[in-house]
Amino acid sequence: MNTFADFIVLLASNPLLAVSMALVLGTIFVNGATDAANSIAEAVGTRAISFPKAIAMAVVCEFAGLAISVNISTAVADTIDHMVDFGGDPHTALIALCAAMVGIVVWGCAAWAFGIPTSESHALIAGLTGAAIALQGGIAGINWAEWSKVLWGLVLSVTLGVALGFCTTRAIRWLFVNLTNREAGILFARVQVAGAGFGAFMHGAQDGQKFLSTAMLAVMLATGDNTLTQNGYPIWLMALCATVLSLGVASGGARIVKTVGTGVVSMEKYQGAAASLSAGISLMLATLWGLPVSTTNTKTASIVGAGCSKSPRTVNWGVAREMVLTWVLTFPGCGAIGYALARVFLHIF
Repeated sequence: MNTFADFIVLLASNPLLAVSMALVLGTIFVNGATDAANSIAEAVGTRAISFPKAIAMAVVCEFAGLAISVNISTAVADTIDHMVDFGGDPHTALIALCAAMVGIVVWGCAAWAFGIPTSESHALIAGLTGAAIALQGGIAGINWAEWSKVLWGLVLSVTLGVALGFCTTRAIRWLFVNLTNREAGILFARVQVAGAGFGAFMHGAQDGQKFLSTAMLAVMLATGDNTLTQNGYPIWLMALCATVLSLGVASGGARIVKTVGTGVVSMEKYQGAAASLSAGISLMLATLWGLPVSTTNTKTASIVGAGCSKSPRTVNWGVAREMVLTWVLTFPGCGAIGYALARVFLHIF
C-alpha cells in the first residue's frame, strides 16, 4: 500500500478499517482543538498576538512540524507503534483499536467542553493500553520497555519545563534590565509570537507523530503487514494527518487558551516569551530522544516555572492543582474506558 489510491481501495473493501480510520482522524482533530491550543496560550494571554492570528499561525506551524519532523526522526512514532500488541487477528485487533479511539474522543470532548487542558497524548497511550489488555486478557500485550519511555517523558516534561521556564525568565530579566518598558514590550511580544510558532511546530512534531503512528497501526492491522513502516511513513498519510490536525487547531480552543494563558499565571510578555521558548526546547529534546511526552504538561510546567521566577504567589495553585488532577486521572480513567469499551465491542461485534 504505497499510494493514496491503494488506501482508498483498501478502505472500500474493509468497512472496519474505514471506521477505525475515521475514529483515528477524529482523535487527531480533537487533539488539534485541545492540546494544540496550548502552544499559543501565553501569546494570546499577554495580548502579544490576537486569537485569530495565533490560530492561523498555529495551523501552518503544526502542519510543518509533522511534515518536517518525520523526515528527521520517527522515534516518537516508532515508540507508539511498538508500545502495545493487538495480536494476530485483524478483525478483533481493529475492533479493540476502535474502542480505544472512541474512549479517547469521549475523554477529549469532555475536557474540551469543560475547558480543561487534558493531555490527549496520555489519553492515547492509556486508551491503547486498556484496549490491548482487554484483547489479550492480561498485560502480555504491553511492551514495558517502550511504555517506560512514557514515564521518563512525564518526568522530563515537568522538571525540564519548570527549570527552563524559571531560568530563562531570570536570564531575560538580567540581560535586558536596561530596556525601557516600551522597548521591552515590543521586543518580547515579537519573541513570544516566535516562541508560540516554535511551540506549535514542536506540537505537530510530537503529537502529530503519535497519531500518525496510530493511523499506520490501523492499516497494518487491517493488512496483516507489520513491515509497512520499514521504508518510512507514506507521504499522503503524513499529509492527511497533518491536515486534520490543522483543521482541529482552526476549530477553536478558546476556552483552553484562556485557562492556560491566564488562568494559571497572570504573565507579562517577557515571562510569556520565556515560557514559550522553554516549552519548545523541552518538546524538541523529547522528540529527538523518542520520548512521547504530553505537550500540555510541558507547556504548563514552563508557565509555572516562569511565574515562580517572579514570585510563587503569582501562580494560581488552585487551577494548577485542578489541571494536575486531570492529568493524574487520565491514565487510569481513559485506560479503564478503553478496556471497558473493548470488552463491550468485542462481545457485540
